[in-house]
Amino acid sequence: MAIVALFYVFAQNIFANLQARDIRSGFDFLNDRASFEIGESLIAVSSNDNFGRMFLAGMLNTVRVACVSIITATILGVVIGLMRLSQHPLIRLLGTAHVEVYRNVPLLIQLFAIYLVITEFLPDSFSPMQFGSWALLSKAGLQFAVPNALWIANLGATLVGLIVVWLSRRWMIARLTTLMATVNAILIGIGAGLLFWFATGVASGWSLPHQEGFLIIGGAQATAEFITLWLGLTMFTSASIAEIVRAGILAVPEGQWKAAEALGMTRMQSVSYVILPQSLRLVVPPMASQYMNLTKNSSLAVIIGYPDIVSVGNTSIVIMGQALEAIMIIMLVYLMLNLIIALVMGRVNASVVAAPR
Repeated sequence: MAIVALFYVFAQNIFANLQARDIRSGFDFLNDRASFEIGESLIAVSSNDNFGRMFLAGMLNTVRVACVSIITATILGVVIGLMRLSQHPLIRLLGTAHVEVYRNVPLLIQLFAIYLVITEFLPDSFSPMQFGSWALLSKAGLQFAVPNALWIANLGATLVGLIVVWLSRRWMIARLTTLMATVNAILIGIGAGLLFWFATGVASGWSLPHQEGFLIIGGAQATAEFITLWLGLTMFTSASIAEIVRAGILAVPEGQWKAAEALGMTRMQSVSYVILPQSLRLVVPPMASQYMNLTKNSSLAVIIGYPDIVSVGNTSIVIMGQALEAIMIIMLVYLMLNLIIALVMGRVNASVVAAPR
């Protein structure tokens, strides 16, 4: 109660000082017309929308790049971690080089380097690199084909994936540990969702990207800013995840390797079914920290012009001058996202700890 009372007094003092200086305060500005545009958004926005909708669009952009980067950084990190333990010297060297380069170069510099490569060395949008009729790559980003009935494809793929995850997990949980059943069910669900997405494209036809004058029309687009941030976060975080995976595997007693070999398992089978599940008890807690760090590092998007929550907040401060309120919104968004990550990873860790040894 003392902390709450202190915070209340502190807030009251701030707002009293703002009023004394005739500075507008409060969150009423969220209902005002924003009068600025956002380059890309998951929801339709325009300069006629209010600041509240703009902040929502910025938050969704942050969530999008964080979720995609977490998935790709995890996959790449596990692969690199296993490469670091490979018996083949070249594979082990490549894994080590990845870790040492991306872990020791600041993320800010990596983002600048990736953005420079995209904007300087890729062709202009009026003469893009073509991948058949399915994708075009240029300085504007990657334009790719999507089903004509895109909302049906996205919604249906999500529902099918969730149903398949639930059914396959129930079927496999009697044969595998809870964690392995869940992981396998998620992979099968992702495959089923992608299959439905492509089937929708076959049934409804495809919106193919094509060039009309200096513009590329059709399909969907991943902008250069999104690609830069996604690659930077993936590479930077995967290096730390690789070391976490490597340390977790090395912590498993050597006798487990010999027991797996005695059962006639190959090295890949030993890692997949014996070593990796046991290492998760040590891997999951620090992985949660890496996911939270990745989400917070996404705030560096502002330096390359990706319209995340920080970028929207900065623009709002310039227009309205209410820095305190905008910063509070940004802080609450990141606090909420990281609390969700902590909750989800806490549940994952609990299932790992409860799994039989």
